[in-house]
Amino acid sequence: MDRLENMNAFVHVVEAGSISAAADRMNVAKSVVSRRLKELEEHLGVELFHRTTRQMNLTDTGRAFYQQCVRILEDVLEAEHAMSQFHGALKGNLKVAVPLSFGLMHLGPAIHEFLHLHPDIEFNLDLNDRQVDLLAEGFDLAIRIANLSDSSLIARRLSPIQAVMCASPAYLERMGMPQTPQQLIHHRCLVYNLVSNFDHWDLYDDDGQLTSIKIVPYLKASNGEFLRDAAVAGLGIVLMPTFIVYQEIERGALIPLLTEFHAPQLTAYAIYPQTRHLSQRVRALVDFLVKRFEGTPYWDVCLQDEKKT
Repeated sequence: MDRLENMNAFVHVVEAGSISAAADRMNVAKSVVSRRLKELEEHLGVELFHRTTRQMNLTDTGRAFYQQCVRILEDVLEAEHAMSQFHGALKGNLKVAVPLSFGLMHLGPAIHEFLHLHPDIEFNLDLNDRQVDLLAEGFDLAIRIANLSDSSLIARRLSPIQAVMCASPAYLERMGMPQTPQQLIHHRCLVYNLVSNFDHWDLYDDDGQLTSIKIVPYLKASNGEFLRDAAVAGLGIVLMPTFIVYQEIERGALIPLLTEFHAPQLTAYAIYPQTRHLSQRVRALVDFLVKRFEGTPYWDVCLQDEKKT
């Protein structure tokens, strides 16, 4: 009996949610995973799962054993990675979930540079704005733009994320420039629809007072770049992260509005579950991203220049 292989199969079943899904993830037959689980339970003399026809739930013993297995397997991987580091370059797979627009515009170039430094790393990137389940879907790492409240996640801060309200010169010439947030109700607003309350924009004034401003969504979409392009085309006013619209602001295709007000600031984080410490290759990537994005984000320079003028 190979205890490490059996423990690895057990961990995959827990994280994938079923023997079939674990077998697919491990690229082995379902019967192999079932046999390894059976050998492990017989060796330990305990049941690790409550089994029904539809699902497998961990027993209390199984839950405790899972935590131990994760630590043991990661210690083994760390030892192997340490030797790999000693004898040569970083190697292995990295499965990373990243937001679509941020990934395409800013993480893409960063990952290209990282791969030049570590050409033996193999990336599997999920570019999507959905919030993935890191454990269930087998991700090593996720980049998330949010105000994190989930204490089950460990996070490294990458960059502040602020939003700016803007519109094209053609739209403002046609519809006029709003002088107060309350006047937005008379304008066409282009709205990101993957939020719960897309008929209001929350804005802080310079004194830190928060006001929820009623708007009338003219166009709703689930992608920021689509909304940015719609604003450039003169279709309305958009409230969008600066990392999406900064180039259009720099070249004058979009004009910042009501700059004495600002939306609540978010943060870009690299996150991973508490059940896992960082492998050498994940740690290297996170450290690289933290270094690359430290200081004032290059996409916020356009707002600083706007305030000077």
